[in-house]
Amino acid sequence: MTQYRSEFLATLAARGYIDQCTDASAIDALALAGPVTAYIGFDCTASSLHVGSLVPIMMLRWLQKTGHKPIVLMGGGTTKVGDPSGKDESRQLLTDAQIAANMAGIRQVFSKFLSFGDGPTDAVMVNNADWLDRISYIPFLRDVGRHFTINRMLSFESVKLRLDREQPLTFLEFNYMILQAYDFLELHRRHRCVLQMGGSDQWGNIVNGIELGRRVDQAALYGLTTPLMTTSSGAKMGKTAAGAVWLNADRLSPYDYWQYWRNTEDADVGRFLRLFTELPEDEIARLEALPGNRINDAKKVLAFEATKLAHSEDAARDAAETARRTFEDGAAAEGLHTVERPAGSHAVADLLVAAGLAASKGEARRLIKGGGAKLDDATLTDEAAAAGGAAGTVLKLSAGKKRHALVKLI
Repeated sequence: MTQYRSEFLATLAARGYIDQCTDASAIDALALAGPVTAYIGFDCTASSLHVGSLVPIMMLRWLQKTGHKPIVLMGGGTTKVGDPSGKDESRQLLTDAQIAANMAGIRQVFSKFLSFGDGPTDAVMVNNADWLDRISYIPFLRDVGRHFTINRMLSFESVKLRLDREQPLTFLEFNYMILQAYDFLELHRRHRCVLQMGGSDQWGNIVNGIELGRRVDQAALYGLTTPLMTTSSGAKMGKTAAGAVWLNADRLSPYDYWQYWRNTEDADVGRFLRLFTELPEDEIARLEALPGNRINDAKKVLAFEATKLAHSEDAARDAAETARRTFEDGAAAEGLHTVERPAGSHAVADLLVAAGLAASKGEARRLIKGGGAKLDDATLTDEAAAAGGAAGTVLKLSAGKKRHALVKLI
């Protein structure tokens, strides 16, 4: 592992946040010299961000905690275009009113993770619609578009993926990478921002912005990306059988959020403790080394610490106590029937039958399709939904409002 002198990069490297840097030694020197202003962009496609956005959010938090200035860039303008990165098809176009409503919901997330204000290391939130909505098309093509070649744009993974799969890529989406590059240029001009961070799928877009800044303003700009986040079994972060794991309490309760982290796969516990909590390395090392079923104690710590950051310490404490009463005090606490199944993934329809909540697999599927089945109190709609986890995981299944059962994985 590269040895960094700045607390910022040393912390990110030690906790597993860094995938690629355009010039790590230069970023390290800047971070040593004084506050660095860096940004990450978030498009407003839903009224809340989900766990898949938590790594960049935590990077902004560590940026601020180590003495630097975060910019949260809200994509009020770019959301109207749609980022093709990692997508097989075009996004649904949203109205201005929908985008504004989504932005208001997303703002609530950042108030939990960052400190906003006017100080040198206080976070600021800006909206790229402030400049993108005012662009004049022909001047923009002449001033900015001339720095991008079609040859280069066609080499980007986000473009090649669509073309290789013969999925349409609209001219609207094709412009996204130019607009994101222009965002970096504008943020440098307006806020002296020199670093853009993001997921590994944004590497090409980030490099475009760096090159645009160099060509237009002779600016020295830098980029840093995080690894693609998946679980040890290969699942994407932020999704469960019951749907997305939202960060806003009005989209997902703190209890369900706690349960998501409690059901972490054994092999992911140490990695997730480093990425999604602020526990020191020696404590994480102790927790990830717990033997056998005691790893479940580490999962509870992970669930508590992650929920505390997203929802408050009181919410985390309440969720932990609810889980203890429901699951650890035994099914008798609520009179719930409990069945045991091997650890791993199972079709929810099979679990409903095993738990006695459906007479057959066909009945279970009809129950799910009709919205009458719940997993950990979240309504299911996908007949092919699967659920599971490591040994010790407990799943709560419901059929209608009054029939419940627990499935314990062994």
